[in-house]
Amino acid sequence: MDSDSTGRLKLGHLFLAAGMDLADVVVIRHTPKGLAADGAVAHGDSLLDYTRTQSIKSGKLPPVPPRIWLVFLGAPGRLGRFIAAYENHGEVHSERTIDQRFFDLEPSHVFSAHTDRLVIEWSGDAVNWAKVGSQAEDFNVVEVADRAQVPFPGFDSIIIDFATLQEVMVDSRYLEWRVALASVKGIYLIADTLTRRLYVGKADGAGGFLGRWTEYAKTGHGGNVALRELNDSDLNHRMRLQFSILQVFSPNAPARQIDDAEVHYKLALLSRGDEGLNRN
Repeated sequence: MDSDSTGRLKLGHLFLAAGMDLADVVVIRHTPKGLAADGAVAHGDSLLDYTRTQSIKSGKLPPVPPRIWLVFLGAPGRLGRFIAAYENHGEVHSERTIDQRFFDLEPSHVFSAHTDRLVIEWSGDAVNWAKVGSQAEDFNVVEVADRAQVPFPGFDSIIIDFATLQEVMVDSRYLEWRVALASVKGIYLIADTLTRRLYVGKADGAGGFLGRWTEYAKTGHGGNVALRELNDSDLNHRMRLQFSILQVFSPNAPARQIDDAEVHYKLALLSRGDEGLNRN
């Protein structure tokens, strides 16, 4: 990375801060025109499908591309805004055609602090939309914007996965959520989206839902016996968990009222026994 006495921030500085090996990363710049032509959108599965499909003829990617793919969306001029990161598990040779090859990509949390915030200036040869780390480290960082606040949707509209739960607990965008979750007590539901097994729990301690859910974000099981057993057998199981709120009580609600509500939902949702995740 070229030295710059002005203190200008470059993409390589962010690679260094994230502990990334330059040989392990490729930076990709999609154009809005290209995405529109393919019917892809700037986020989600269609973006992943668009990215994993690569032309054999273009030769922009190395024969064996790096493990981490950082995807930017082209903006006016030579700018690009970071929108997603993927982990490359290699080419899927069984899908290869005469013109295209396909890669096994999975969403990655690498660089997630910069999603929709980081804007860089691409090099002059903008037509070369894929750069390995050493070719991109001197790209100027134009902006690292504040992330927009995520409005609290209301207690009866919360349905979030484990990754989002972790963000809610620490990300500044979710401050409104944390204030709301700390203000009430109540009954919540955890669902394993693969097995459909359910766990009914109560948030009746200090900090209400925020206090209770903070433990889940830290451990993946919150001290629950059945969830801890799943955690011991498969650390990835937590990524299947879905969190929602069944009933809200004021901070001054009697403990007996919350206990009765918990029992009611366990019975109503059949969360006890072998088919559920409640052990009592």
